[in-house]
Amino acid sequence: MIATSRDADVVVIELQREQSRNALNLDLCHALRAAADQAVADGARAIVITGQGTAFCSGADLGGVHGPDFLEALYGMLHHLTKLPVPLIAAVNGPAIGAGTQLAMACDLRVADDKAKFAVPVARNGMAVDAWTIRTLSALAGAGVARKVLLAAETLDRKEALDCGLADAHGSLTYAVAWAHEIAALAPLSIAHSKLVLNGSPADDEAIEKSFAAVWASSDVQEAAQARLERRAPVFEGR
Repeated sequence: MIATSRDADVVVIELQREQSRNALNLDLCHALRAAADQAVADGARAIVITGQGTAFCSGADLGGVHGPDFLEALYGMLHHLTKLPVPLIAAVNGPAIGAGTQLAMACDLRVADDKAKFAVPVARNGMAVDAWTIRTLSALAGAGVARKVLLAAETLDRKEALDCGLADAHGSLTYAVAWAHEIAALAPLSIAHSKLVLNGSPADDEAIEKSFAAVWASSDVQEAAQARLERRAPVFEGR
């Protein structure tokens, strides 16, 4: 259901329900959250999420999306990913529909391949998505595009997603992993602080202040200064 692999500081998490086009069910939501947590606990500095086969994630498994347990698992997982201190990259290797688009948006960056598609067709199935999904889609893609996706149930192809800002780069899983390695070499505390601010709310102001102070008090600041003097690339340790 989930496969993980590690290359240095980058962990790749692959959804493996290919027979269901990687649709999310209760168990997969729990497994994805646990895999991301384990990657962070093991010291990963960047995480890439992708799907097995020709789909990133075809959405929620429609056989079991009506119960409160699934909704709690889905939204608990999505919101939890946004709070992880390391950057997540979605390698969107095919359709990302409904919960698949939500999963891509829970990541910090999105790399879309030629067959990537994004849609949130709740208006076609009588369902609804939470306010975080609607606001995040509007913030990433723009209010006009969000209205087309949500109110008219339109689908965005790879080019449209790139043009509006929902996708950040065009490329394969290989490209996404290479980008993750570049990001993993950057200062972890700086990235964690920026992510906290970008994904946070006024309720996080105290944590943001502490994070800001911790970055400036870190040895990584001194390492960057020393590296400039020595004309070399800094080696950040996240402390």
